[in-house]
Amino acid sequence: MAMVRKAGWFVMVAVMMAAWMGVLGSIRGVAEAGVIASSIANAGNRVEDMAKVQAFLENKVVVQKLVDYGVSPAEAMAKVGEMSAQDLHRLASLTDRAAAGTSDALGFLIGLAILIILIIVIMKLMNKEVIIR
Repeated sequence: MAMVRKAGWFVMVAVMMAAWMGVLGSIRGVAEAGVIASSIANAGNRVEDMAKVQAFLENKVVVQKLVDYGVSPAEAMAKVGEMSAQDLHRLASLTDRAAAGTSDALGFLIGLAILIILIIVIMKLMNKEVIIR
């Protein structure tokens, strides 16, 4: 390997690659971002959305949070019933995301295990002893 590094062609290829990466790195692209609005046609059925939201509002954790904020579940359902179809669909899509993370005990345990391993690694790097009995 040392012989290859001393070869003139290796140095020339390395310099050309560095120059090419510098040229490509200096070219800036244009990033475009925007919000895609959901339309009423894609909003789905109001009855299905109402069922999703009602099932979400019947969850114990959600009921407790509503009570903590001073809102009764009946008042919340009344407000949901007054919503437009587009707002109701948006709320129903948000309940799908929220419901996915409410009872993820496995994710919590994995996160806890990673945290413990990270602490042990940091302790080892600091030359501290970790003794588990």
